[in-house]
Amino acid sequence: MKKLSILIPVYNESATVRRLIERVKAVELPLEREIVAVDDCSTDGTREILQALAAEGVTVVRHDVNRGKGAALRTALAAATGDLVLIQDADLEYDPQDYPGLLKPLLDGRADVVYGSRFLGGPHRVLLFWHRVANALFTLITDLLYNVNLTDMGVCYKAFKIDLLKSLVLRSDGFGFEPEVTAKICKRHARIYEVPISYSGRTYAEGKKIRFTDSFVYLWCLLRYRFAD
Repeated sequence: MKKLSILIPVYNESATVRRLIERVKAVELPLEREIVAVDDCSTDGTREILQALAAEGVTVVRHDVNRGKGAALRTALAAATGDLVLIQDADLEYDPQDYPGLLKPLLDGRADVVYGSRFLGGPHRVLLFWHRVANALFTLITDLLYNVNLTDMGVCYKAFKIDLLKSLVLRSDGFGFEPEVTAKICKRHARIYEVPISYSGRTYAEGKKIRFTDSFVYLWCLLRYRFAD
């Protein structure tokens, strides 16, 4: 039986991480699963919650300093032992009940990578207009630079064959992981599928972490990795 490794970068998510992992465990899947959570030097009690979850079968790795989402995902990937990999944020914006749809093209042998899309018809919370504009802009830039037709480049939910993801040299420590990994799988001409997912976004007051300044990182990564590594 194939195994799925669910990679969860975690930074100061004490209010949500336990509920999130309970939801991950509750999803019915046709394959074995392992959960790999990386605590990116949280300071709000997340560390203690993850220590308790480690006793319940979750693989937990801790960074001694805060290094960013990309660095946490590289650490999680190094600890993963599955055949497939799925990325899961530690907040409750994304619903693990979408896993079966994300995994189906991989399990059917049609895809090497599957992206969720918040803009293909799934239910979503109505939030900030300019976030939607920024995501559409960077997705358009991605499509132009790499000759693809993605609808949601910045989505968290991405599932991969583990051999493909481990073969990429990933450098971004922060939110630049999203454009970097997209650029590199596009340059590999991997078979990419998109499937609709639900989305329950949160506000900055509720703990959202990505900032306006991260848009410059997105643009730099898309341009850099199109022409060099």
